[in-house]
Amino acid sequence: MSGSVETQSSGAAKALLEIDRLSLSIHGKPIMTDLSLSIAPGEIVALTGESGSGKSMTALAAMGLLPHAARCTGALRLDGTDLLGLSEDRLCGIRGREIGMIFQEPMTALNPVMRIGDQVAETILVHRAMGRAAARARAAEVLARVGLPPERVPPARFPHELSGGQRQRVVIAMAIALRPRLLIADEPTTALDVTTQAQILDLLRDLVRAEGMGLMMITHDLAVVSEMADRIAVMRGGEIVEQGSTRALFAQMRHPYTRQLFDASGHRADLPQARAGAPLLRVAEVTRSYPGPRRALFAPRPGLIAVNGVSFDIRRGERVGLVGESGCGKSTLARAILGLEPVQAGEITLDGQPVLSHGRPDPEVRRRVQVVFQDPYGSFNPRHKVGRLVSEPFHLLPDPPRGAARDRAIAEALTAVGLEPGHAESYIHAFSGGQRQRIAIARALIIRPELVIFDEAVSALDVRVRAQILDLIADLSRQYGLTYLFISHDLSVVRGITDRVLVMRAGEIVEQGPTEAVFDKPGHWYTKSLLAAAPILPRLSGGGDKDAEQPVA
Repeated sequence: MSGSVETQSSGAAKALLEIDRLSLSIHGKPIMTDLSLSIAPGEIVALTGESGSGKSMTALAAMGLLPHAARCTGALRLDGTDLLGLSEDRLCGIRGREIGMIFQEPMTALNPVMRIGDQVAETILVHRAMGRAAARARAAEVLARVGLPPERVPPARFPHELSGGQRQRVVIAMAIALRPRLLIADEPTTALDVTTQAQILDLLRDLVRAEGMGLMMITHDLAVVSEMADRIAVMRGGEIVEQGSTRALFAQMRHPYTRQLFDASGHRADLPQARAGAPLLRVAEVTRSYPGPRRALFAPRPGLIAVNGVSFDIRRGERVGLVGESGCGKSTLARAILGLEPVQAGEITLDGQPVLSHGRPDPEVRRRVQVVFQDPYGSFNPRHKVGRLVSEPFHLLPDPPRGAARDRAIAEALTAVGLEPGHAESYIHAFSGGQRQRIAIARALIIRPELVIFDEAVSALDVRVRAQILDLIADLSRQYGLTYLFISHDLSVVRGITDRVLVMRAGEIVEQGPTEAVFDKPGHWYTKSLLAAAPILPRLSGGGDKDAEQPVA
């Protein structure tokens, strides 16, 4: 294995999947080099590393889903059969039956116009494993096995009617419907909140132990793999630079890159001392509800309350975190603050001015609040150059800069976030995920807003890129005295980047206070449950003994 560090030899159990000196190139460009890895039945092996390291390509190679231009050498054996030499027909018979795959984004992996029971049954019917009635019965059985019993979540539901965690369970049900021997999970918990993540990880662990499957888990979260995996392989630049048993790898970390990932996983930004002034944002008894589905043809539509009587203030210069599970009302509250959602009760004011005026966003208030979204690529028009994208908020100004003044403002905004003025002439597809998020922050800051809302702004980033973005936010806070609301399900991030935290559950703020006080001595049972569900990162002291661990949060 070229350039790799073996911290502990593999076990003696016969390998289910054996990757032997696998090299991959696309259009002649090397993607992976001399990759060697094995997975035994009932074993969980984690592939970890940053985006572009080759983790997902390894999974696609195992599934036989590589691009047509891909060229492979070496061997990739499933129970002794080399998959690289099989025809497409043979591979179609193996996918789903012998190898199941759980994709990162369940909503794109599911057919939005098919009921979830039919989607699970489709996997069975494609392989002609049983008749249609038996396939539907098996689908209901598997859905119940992954925590979606028919009395609570009927198989007749569509994907859009489910939460993110429930959709991920459906994808898992599809992957295990035919009891495959190998399961591949590609970032299965990246976008999930901590309690849902813990449930999905427990489910995967139980499936492996009960069914004797081998599990290849792809993730960039070392805290997750430290609890989940039997062995870990660290990838960088298409190579495995270090691999071994989980305990031995964390105890030794012989390769510098492994240590860099570990340090970035527990990174805390150097946040300057808060200089909180007078109240800037005031949310007073705000309620936001939506009409729910009718239970009968002419029955009234019951109201679904997303935000229920929420009140809090954010002072100038204060950095406030908002945490809670998916569906608790965080994003609805953020949209209301931005003036994008009407409220049925209460009031939201910025420096005394209502955010909504006559049911519409007040342009003057709207100019003073900007937002950084979770997916920067999805929030940009890919047909426009970066200079135009960054300067979009200028339309909110009564007299926006033009000509040379506009170019100077764009250059200053890009420089402030660690990019170069020349990047204004490039398109957004030319940048990495971390650079795109920097561009999103530049766009939010270019008109010097008084309040910035970060809505899951770092949840999809690699650990090292996330650390860089958090350092950038801390630096900008030092330079400009930023006031921001930081929304995230990642408790470790919120702890390192905020002064005060709000904990939200079922549309209500159940606990709030100084960040350190809430995290060290939570008063509400729900806050305690969030902290208990957060994955933990092994301590470096004590020789990597997993009996001595520290919460990432």
